[in-house]
Amino acid sequence: MKIGFIGLGMMGKNAAANIRRAGFDMVVYDIRPDATGPLLAMGAKRGISPADVMALCDVVVTMVYGPKEIAEVLRGPQGFLTVDCTGKIWIDMTTSSPVLMRELAAEFAARGGAAVDAPVTGSVDAAIRGDMPMFVGGDDAVIEQIRPVIESMGELRKVGGYGNGYVAKLVNNQLWKIHAAAIGEAMVTAKLAGLDPLVWWQVMKGGAADSFVLSHDVPSIFAGHYDPSFPIALCLKDLGLIKELMDSVGTTSTLTDATHDRFREAGRRYGTGAGEMTVCKVIEDDAGIDLRVAGDWVKPWEVTHNG
Repeated sequence: MKIGFIGLGMMGKNAAANIRRAGFDMVVYDIRPDATGPLLAMGAKRGISPADVMALCDVVVTMVYGPKEIAEVLRGPQGFLTVDCTGKIWIDMTTSSPVLMRELAAEFAARGGAAVDAPVTGSVDAAIRGDMPMFVGGDDAVIEQIRPVIESMGELRKVGGYGNGYVAKLVNNQLWKIHAAAIGEAMVTAKLAGLDPLVWWQVMKGGAADSFVLSHDVPSIFAGHYDPSFPIALCLKDLGLIKELMDSVGTTSTLTDATHDRFREAGRRYGTGAGEMTVCKVIEDDAGIDLRVAGDWVKPWEVTHNG
């Protein structure tokens, strides 16, 4: 199979590199031509448009910013839908709207192709290592065809039919953001009450309060960089999509709304380019304390590939 990859941002460039490491011929594209450089150095070829990538490849993976961008990849003047997609497979890893994506998948199918959704969870270090979990939805036979591509990037977790991957990703991020906001309150409370932040973190792990966010992201607070590899802007985009999903199914969103407000406040104070865990800095600064802890805290974006 020849694989196309569109969207070489922080996560995408690393996911694409892992596909190339697995030995697949590749064609890559990004709206920023210089972003393709590292993949070209690995032997990939550069496509000139989404339509060009689709025409040249058997399978095309997309991982772009959000709904507007993925709609442009398909429906734009140089999008997938301008070429024959017969026999092609489209794997989308974008965090997006399930409603929109089901519409786009139907339009892609009308051009002869088959779509699989595979949004990812984990952080940039998982993308670098090649072990990020992916919520994969679609026809089982199609998924089996592209299993080697998915597994070159990480762990395949089937979630049912097409569109369920987007749902799984959104509710995953819902809990992630709620946990992140709550951790700030817990850490500040513990320190003000006399519990050392490092001791707090060590004893929380493995207990009822543990989560991926607590185990993985608290060191970014200790280090003081708050993990800029996933900025507040993306958090706000995701929280907007989560709210849209919750409203569409008619469920209560009290905790999610409060979390959204906290992230908006973080964006106002520190800028939307600040790291996701600055949502905790809001509480730090309001309490007038510092949660820095000396140590050799590995930055997520500086880990190395498993191979």
